[in-house]
Amino acid sequence: MSLSPISTTTAAATAVVFLIFTLLPHHVTPLHSDSIISDLSALQSESPTGVIHLTDALLRRILSLPTPRPFHFLIFFDAKQLHSKPELSLPTLKSEFSLVSSSFHSNNYNPNQQQSALFFFEIEFQESQSSFALFGVNSLPHIRLIPPSATDLKSDSIQMDASDYSSLAESMSEFIESRTKLSVGPIARPPLISKKLMVFIGAVIVIMIPFIVKRLISGNTIFHDKFIWMAGSIFVYFFSVSGAMFNIIRKMPMFMVDRQDPGKMVYFYQGSGMQLGAEGFAIGFLYTILGLLLAFTTHVLVRVKNRTVQRLVMIVVLFVSFWAVKKVVSLDNWKTGYGIHGYWPSSW
Repeated sequence: MSLSPISTTTAAATAVVFLIFTLLPHHVTPLHSDSIISDLSALQSESPTGVIHLTDALLRRILSLPTPRPFHFLIFFDAKQLHSKPELSLPTLKSEFSLVSSSFHSNNYNPNQQQSALFFFEIEFQESQSSFALFGVNSLPHIRLIPPSATDLKSDSIQMDASDYSSLAESMSEFIESRTKLSVGPIARPPLISKKLMVFIGAVIVIMIPFIVKRLISGNTIFHDKFIWMAGSIFVYFFSVSGAMFNIIRKMPMFMVDRQDPGKMVYFYQGSGMQLGAEGFAIGFLYTILGLLLAFTTHVLVRVKNRTVQRLVMIVVLFVSFWAVKKVVSLDNWKTGYGIHGYWPSSW
């Protein structure tokens, strides 16, 4: 079928329409980009921590921006149905992620700046399963940084490794600064004890001081019991060598789910950048055994008059001590990759 001839008027109208559509993207795209960025800035300001709730529709709008986009964005992948699993520590990591966001915005606030150089998002699995599939996320916890030039979300984005949030907010901050060259600044953690609670505790202490002094003078307190001091010393020793303070400060989990096999638990993490609670307790237990055997040898065994008993017990003590130290050294070699070898003189 042949085409019908086009009149001069129709040809002119067609040329005008073609010219409009040719010029339209060059003028409309910036307006569209500015609209998305202003919406993101508004959502960011509405959030108490600066973390924006990401949906499939909002992600499509962001990805419609021409690359390179004028900002980085960091996404925390969440699943409410997994919050009850303590080994994942999703609520803790989400709280630390929000802390990094609020610290970044408070430390980099500039009233003359129209937009942020870094946006923080959290996305929920039940609401946005297609976005999870778009990123290829099939296990949690999962945090991903999307650079301005990223087009393929799987290959161009940067996944945060477990070691990058082993120290929680501080590690996340270091990861952001190393990947984006943006300064997060100091992490502003809320005080552990509120001012009202501190005043109440102070008042209780002031009221109790006369009663405490009276009992101290009479010698009728638990601090005069030698067994309390012995138990306290063992506890402090174990607390010191097990890294328990590190676990408390960093809120490290006792164990975590194996990413390769979700049905398997990991109690010892290979890599010097992260320490699980079970690792510290295992090492602390071995060191405590060694310390108790040393105390037993120097305070109890020396009082035994039977030489044969002394020698037999000493052999057992040396064997157990050697085994405990060997376990600690082998675990350190496996975890850090640095080998520790015993030195034997050449004459031996």
